[in-house]
Amino acid sequence: MRRLGLLVLLAIAAMGAAAGWLDSQISRSYRGHFSPQEFVDIPRGTSRWGVAGILAQNQIIRNRAAFAIFSAWHFRKPLQAGEYLFDHPMNSRQVFWKIARGQIFVHIVTVPEGWSMYDIAAETDGQRICSRRDFLAAAHDISSISDLAPHATSLEGFLFPSTYEFTRHTDCGQMTAAMVRQFRTVWAAADPQNSGNFPGGLTLDEVVTLASLVERETPNADERPLVAGVFYNRLRRGYPLQCDPTVQYAEELAGDPVRDVRPADLRVHSPYNTYQHRGLPPGPIANPGEASLRAVLAPADTDYLYFVANGQGGHFFSRTLAEHNRNVARLRRLLAGNAPPAPAGASKKADR
Repeated sequence: MRRLGLLVLLAIAAMGAAAGWLDSQISRSYRGHFSPQEFVDIPRGTSRWGVAGILAQNQIIRNRAAFAIFSAWHFRKPLQAGEYLFDHPMNSRQVFWKIARGQIFVHIVTVPEGWSMYDIAAETDGQRICSRRDFLAAAHDISSISDLAPHATSLEGFLFPSTYEFTRHTDCGQMTAAMVRQFRTVWAAADPQNSGNFPGGLTLDEVVTLASLVERETPNADERPLVAGVFYNRLRRGYPLQCDPTVQYAEELAGDPVRDVRPADLRVHSPYNTYQHRGLPPGPIANPGEASLRAVLAPADTDYLYFVANGQGGHFFSRTLAEHNRNVARLRRLLAGNAPPAPAGASKKADR
């Protein structure tokens, strides 16, 4: 009986020692790697022992066996595959829960409404997840929109503005594909009947082109249907659209981007220059959001033919050239501080 009691005591002592050892191994913070950031990739289908081995090999955990035992104890919590970033000391408990919760490392790429593919390329290049050259190469692969815009030369206009999460292993083609998929989702909601019967007899790609002009003209969602209505009126009458952002895009294509359009810029030789060429430009000049797409699909019923910035983020609209010229003069007085402020509205616009 004494021997049995002794064995029980020894077993209890051993279990206590094992529990103490396990706790010491998994509770103390640890970082064995010297680099400030360590990325660890957990392949799909890796066993718990295999995950423990990868973490130990990369000096993320103190002891492989201790992590494996702790993981097995929480067998109901599967370990998620993916890439994880470790940039500060963590104990094995924290490491386990980070992987069990699938807190994989992602790059957040936010594409605002009105950005061009060149703006997006600069963003992905700046985040070092896709070089500018490689992104633009992917953006010139039009296979994903061949059914929507068979004559397109790039994905411009179809890289839908939104916030995206990409891993370090997401290639440039997968990024543009995600943006096109989002465009399709929004377009299906904006045109649920898929009728193909658009205002002004426009084709789908022309709708997107016009929406990109509206997007660049005004950030004010309430004003966009009115801007679209003006453009439709000018198209019907054969007037040049005289849209400054198209000139900016022409300069971008020429490798000489400009922030503010000057009189000399209006003479740039480009099919995108809507001061020199009537009708729509050859394709979108930016990536419009849902409000601009809907504005072009349902433009305001208006007889306005002109608009000019009001100096307060909006526009003055007019029906005649004489009225427009008075609005231009009014804008100049506003900018000189010689007139009361105008109502708030859309973006600043050059003289028309």
